[in-house]
Amino acid sequence: MSRYRLQPTPAQEQALLEHCGHARYVWNLAVEQHAHWKPGRASAPGFAEQCRQLTQARAEHAWLRGGSIIVQQQALKDFAQAMANFFGRTHRRPTWRRRGRGEGFRIVAVTAGDVRRLSRTVGGVRVPKVGWVRFRWSRAVPDGVKSYHITRDRAGRWHVAFAAIPEPIPAPGTGEVVGVDRGVAVSAALSTGELLNAPTLRETEKARLRRLLRKLARAKRGSNRRGKVKAAVATLKARETDRRRDWVEKISTDLARRFDVIAVEDLKIAGMTRSARGTVEAPGGNVRQKAGLNRGILAAGWGRLVERLEHKAPGRVVRVDPAYTSQRCSACGIVDRTSRESQADFRCRSCGYAGNADVNAAGNIRHAAGHAVSARGGPPLGGPANREPQRDLLLVG
Repeated sequence: MSRYRLQPTPAQEQALLEHCGHARYVWNLAVEQHAHWKPGRASAPGFAEQCRQLTQARAEHAWLRGGSIIVQQQALKDFAQAMANFFGRTHRRPTWRRRGRGEGFRIVAVTAGDVRRLSRTVGGVRVPKVGWVRFRWSRAVPDGVKSYHITRDRAGRWHVAFAAIPEPIPAPGTGEVVGVDRGVAVSAALSTGELLNAPTLRETEKARLRRLLRKLARAKRGSNRRGKVKAAVATLKARETDRRRDWVEKISTDLARRFDVIAVEDLKIAGMTRSARGTVEAPGGNVRQKAGLNRGILAAGWGRLVERLEHKAPGRVVRVDPAYTSQRCSACGIVDRTSRESQADFRCRSCGYAGNADVNAAGNIRHAAGHAVSARGGPPLGGPANREPQRDLLLVG
């Protein structure tokens, strides 16, 4: 997705919110239909049947008929894809959408005339039932765009994202392999010795966020004051998210351009950031400490960094087993958990190697990637592959 900042007028913003309400309403109806199904009942309606029901609903209700049929049908299409992902065991089951969270809708069948450039920094996109809406032309819009997605975040900012598959970054061809160790104190440590940290809020911004959170705790639910405080908190959170995303984009592009193979640990981030609260019958321990660790992991952008690396350098990202990478000496290979003297210091008791603990772990990840082979037995970048002897060649001569 190529995302741009949308700049609607107040009247256009109300029309966009109406589209978001239609998409949310149709999605929630589809969720309710599938939640009603139980073993022994008739199967829940599919996408085609739901589209027929949508046509009947639009004929009976003027509010729904006043919206765009494209927006409403695409909400059903997205729900059908979400259910397919659920049954494919790649995503969780689709749930209800709430107003103010994940607001957005999708438009398809976009033609070349639906997107145009108005000036050096301003572009326009045609939205059904809304008209031409301006957006910030921060970079060229990809050619051949067929659909786009309009979203509104919690800070009240609108964005338009054009669906396009960018060209991958070509490998430099130097044969260089780098190991990347992701952590909390150091967001990403490279086997070259570089230490990279994801940007966060400044100290003054953190202090303001703490004041706002205290004010939010005292505000009455449903009051206008609480809504204003929530909007201010969302603005700070969005600023932090934007900085982290920008850092991920720059780091992933730099790594894809400099190295042929990028090795990372195969971490199960969803399990690592699961709450330790437990249940009423079996309550967890150190819940607040675990919650702080979870926030640190998510703030470091572990998952997004690897995701963008795989997008920009497909086939060149190697996931290795994370076992003992922080306890093994990258110089001699001896595993000793006492060698890591602190979070930042590593000293091998066998060979005497000393250095940064995260850089040492990145070196182990790099060495592990050197042993990784493809399905046919060749190196990660191709080249000679280990094949079974060919019977016909053995009979020659």
